[in-house]
Amino acid sequence: MYYPYLFQPNLHPVVWGGEQITRWKHLPSSGQPIGESWEVSAVPGSESIIANGSQAGRSLVEVVREHPVELLGKAVAAEYGNELPLLVKFIDARRDLSIQVHPDDEMAHRRHRKRGKTEMWYIIDAQPGAFLYAGFKDEITPDEYRRRIADGTITDVLARHEVRPGDVFYLPAGRVHAICSGILLAEVQQSSDVTYRIFDYNRPGMDGKPRELHTELAAEALDFHVERSYRTDYDYACDRANLVVDSRYFSVRVIDFSAPFHRNLLKYDSFIITMCLKGDCRIRIRRTGDEIALREGFSTFIPACIADYDIIPDNPSGQCQVLDAFINNKPQDFSRFLSRFLHISGK
Repeated sequence: MYYPYLFQPNLHPVVWGGEQITRWKHLPSSGQPIGESWEVSAVPGSESIIANGSQAGRSLVEVVREHPVELLGKAVAAEYGNELPLLVKFIDARRDLSIQVHPDDEMAHRRHRKRGKTEMWYIIDAQPGAFLYAGFKDEITPDEYRRRIADGTITDVLARHEVRPGDVFYLPAGRVHAICSGILLAEVQQSSDVTYRIFDYNRPGMDGKPRELHTELAAEALDFHVERSYRTDYDYACDRANLVVDSRYFSVRVIDFSAPFHRNLLKYDSFIITMCLKGDCRIRIRRTGDEIALREGFSTFIPACIADYDIIPDNPSGQCQVLDAFINNKPQDFSRFLSRFLHISGK
């Protein structure tokens, strides 16, 4: 039962969505604006359903509960029990998303008995001039924050970033942010659906009514500190697993390749989520010989116990690009290990 899992479409219509995701995936149009495709999810009410192999038709949550060590990895299962700790999505912003913030683990547990929400964005495509908000550009007080919400000027104090494909933004819990129109991106985040909406341009939701704002909860969650830079810089080369984010919550690498590429990730003691961003490919497990076709715009979950595999482009003359997300449990990075230990122990 251990093989790379593919999943049934899990599309979310929202007022700011578009049609790019359904076109990209070659899925029939629902007639609704699709803003998010939850590629691999364990969030209650929107769990991923396996679409291939002997486990087809079963919830990923159910399968993980039965075999947490084999699927998640020993270290991940020890920390998170039988719960998948990540949620990954494709997001199509045809219109601006609301200005929002997410709570950290402590606040999310205290207020909602849920996990916090740290996330990252990898820009897949962006129209000329497209931008997003991440962080404050000016120091403001909680009182000024409330005043700017009331008079609609909150965006005047946000850091605005024009984007292009390949840009990365790491968004720790507490950082104000918003994806704006004309952007297609991949999102990796903690498995949480807790979002505090700060400002939504006074527009109606899908039901025609104004969407709820969470002004006071957001004020409690916000980190008002101004950073020198909010964009994540990284080194990049083709035919290499390029590290773009390595945090206590997740590690993310992006690979551009045009020939078979070997990935032995058993050393990380973690499941692997692979999102195919460009070009179709196949994933062949070395231990079992199992092989799946991974099409552009789709994702797969690779159990920790078989995370030694080859990625093979379907078109040898074409370039492929994939994004890998997992939990980095290698013990060599003592500072990261210590940070995670202190977080887990509550110190």
